[in-house]
Amino acid sequence: MTSETSGVRDGDVLDAALTALVLANRILAREEVIDDFGHVSVRHPLNPERYFLSRSRSPATVTRGDIMEFTLEGEQVGNDHRRPYSERHIHGAIYKDRPDVNAVTHHHARSVIPFTMTDVSLRPMFHMASVIGKDIPRWDSQDQFGDTNMLVDSMEMGHALSRALNGNRVVLLRGHGCVCAGPDLRSVIMISVGLKDNAALVQATRQMGEVKYLTDGEIEKSGAMLLGDMPLARAWDYWVTRAGFSGL
Repeated sequence: MTSETSGVRDGDVLDAALTALVLANRILAREEVIDDFGHVSVRHPLNPERYFLSRSRSPATVTRGDIMEFTLEGEQVGNDHRRPYSERHIHGAIYKDRPDVNAVTHHHARSVIPFTMTDVSLRPMFHMASVIGKDIPRWDSQDQFGDTNMLVDSMEMGHALSRALNGNRVVLLRGHGCVCAGPDLRSVIMISVGLKDNAALVQATRQMGEVKYLTDGEIEKSGAMLLGDMPLARAWDYWVTRAGFSGL
């Protein structure tokens, strides 16, 4: 059944996706997940072989007019000559390798960075972080590419990172940051915020004693609950309001 035959016009579907992407940029900036150099994307809701991502701009300032369309190979669609993010290949490679993923964030939340450089576990230690999953793999560009500028700026690097992510929701990048992947924008924001908060709590708890992480079963059950429609809708309303867009 197409969106047209189900009573929802394609234009409305696309408009909703682009509006949500702008809000996602503002939300992640407000929640101090994405800094001036991070980014968030969404798969095209009508064409899975394409995705939307802002032009190279700080997420806190992204507007509807900044959104660009790309093929999964990172090629810009249309005649927009503005500069895209050089790390757009993170998004295209994951969308190409993971049909289940429809939204991706790449960020440098400072609480997460120490976990990219050590063997300390970032496994969930509180229920709101269960959405990040029980396995948090790490990717080191040095292993395959040697000394680089630390950016994932080619499809080859994007696919190498995607392989490290595998079927998980989060992958850490040594000395750089992390990537979060989810089935939609609301879910990937929940995952990204949960990862940042969990990292801060693990660090604080280790100063008091040994961390008692959630069990596999607790992670699975709590994560499934929090990524359900009602919790995501409630969280989305909260995030949108905090970002200054109440009523949307």
